[in-house]
Amino acid sequence: MKKVIRRLLMAVMLLLALGTTFKAFSGAEAKDITGWTGLAEGRLKVENHPYKKSGLTFKSLKIKETALAISAAVETSESLEDQMAHYPKKEVTATGYTAGFESTGKHPEHPEYGITYSGVKVKRDLYSTIAADLNVFPIGTILFIPDYGFGVVADKGGAIKGNELDLYYDTVDEVYEHWGKKTLDIYIVQKGNGRLTEKQLTELNENRSMQAFRQKYMKPKTKS
Repeated sequence: MKKVIRRLLMAVMLLLALGTTFKAFSGAEAKDITGWTGLAEGRLKVENHPYKKSGLTFKSLKIKETALAISAAVETSESLEDQMAHYPKKEVTATGYTAGFESTGKHPEHPEYGITYSGVKVKRDLYSTIAADLNVFPIGTILFIPDYGFGVVADKGGAIKGNELDLYYDTVDEVYEHWGKKTLDIYIVQKGNGRLTEKQLTELNENRSMQAFRQKYMKPKTKS
């Protein structure tokens, strides 16, 4: 009987030790993990991890690295394109678009005017909303587009096929003045998981380290 009790105590102590080690390495307590699902799709999904609660994902931690690269580029006057060089590169054809009738067939009074396929509102900011073929760039994918800035895939379009992008601008005049249509190499900063929320987009644009990017690269352009 004593041997049975001793073995039970040892088993309990081992489980407690494993739990402490898990918390130390992952930052999550056992109660935070409500289930690991998605195994049939070949991936793990943490439903209630602290990162999930804060609106972050494990992949989005790369954004900090990107922000540091931007800060370094600003401080050293080094080309941001040079800082992006270690990210995967892909040639695309990119066209400017707006939320207006000329691009979407919707007028301002339409209930879905300015709302992307992901559900977030169109935005031209440090991280702008862009449209893509979702088979190539899933929703939430972050791209760096030279001469445009960072874009987050939030939308799709029936005419967008393969390596094509639509880059959002607030007005038609801005499309013609600043972009039009170009074929160029873009950099894949982070591949999306098919989901994007207003909270995530706001967090990206309010990242403190990104404000240097706003000051240097988001200055209004003037016609030459």
